[in-house]
Amino acid sequence: LTRILSKRLGEILGQPIVVENRTGAQGSLGVGVALKAKPDGYTVAALPGDTMVINPHILGDAGWNTLTDVVPVVRGITHSMILTAHPSLPVRTIKDVESLVRANPGKFSYASSGTQPQVMGEYFKLLKKIDLLHVPFNGSGPASLAAVSGTTNLMISSGAGSIPHITSGKLRGIAVLGKERSEAVPDVPSAAEAGFPELADLVQWYGYGVPVGTPPAIVKKLNAAFVQSLQDPDVQRSLRAAGMTPAPNTPEEFAQVIKNDYERWGKIVKQTRV
Repeated sequence: LTRILSKRLGEILGQPIVVENRTGAQGSLGVGVALKAKPDGYTVAALPGDTMVINPHILGDAGWNTLTDVVPVVRGITHSMILTAHPSLPVRTIKDVESLVRANPGKFSYASSGTQPQVMGEYFKLLKKIDLLHVPFNGSGPASLAAVSGTTNLMISSGAGSIPHITSGKLRGIAVLGKERSEAVPDVPSAAEAGFPELADLVQWYGYGVPVGTPPAIVKKLNAAFVQSLQDPDVQRSLRAAGMTPAPNTPEEFAQVIKNDYERWGKIVKQTRV
């Protein structure tokens, strides 16, 4: 997302945008580094939803607090996880998956990478009281490879990890785990229309924030620049092709989204015991 936005964002702000990747602790390390920077608006933290509202309930203290150590700037996009199956599996719908797994407890498996796909998979199992083996991978690449090769029967991943394989026919799209279909794979039904409203309400987001102490005027300026970038037709085409939906909002609205989702995912993590 940030690399897609950076060129247009730099043009709007009148200076080049340098994207610096800091990996580790499933995104928490990079966020922490950015939040310790000088609060002058020149360092902006990319805020993956799972890093902000799911990981704290699973991984514990990251050295910063989601609700107190971040000044929200803007939500950039929303996106839904996608459930896929190896083409050899005799399923076409998420109800087919439920029925097959229920009839064969412990026989089938799903791949995932990161906390959100895992929590969603375990939540699905909890809701439907089925026995489905979870196989975790360190990165969407290895998870996709396992699913495409048939090493795992199913996969839950972001659009970036599954859409290319769905369009190539290497994986079968079963359901977009959200309220709406994805423009990138329009033939794959949503969880909502498939009759799984609990999974349809678990749409994730990706946003941006700055360190505490950043002047409100700077926060407002950054928000306006991000919103303008996200409204650019070329940017929107690139995002939608990757399964992302532009969804900018105000800093105040984004703060409320973070608070609500932090509480909601905390309850789900506790239920699933991930």
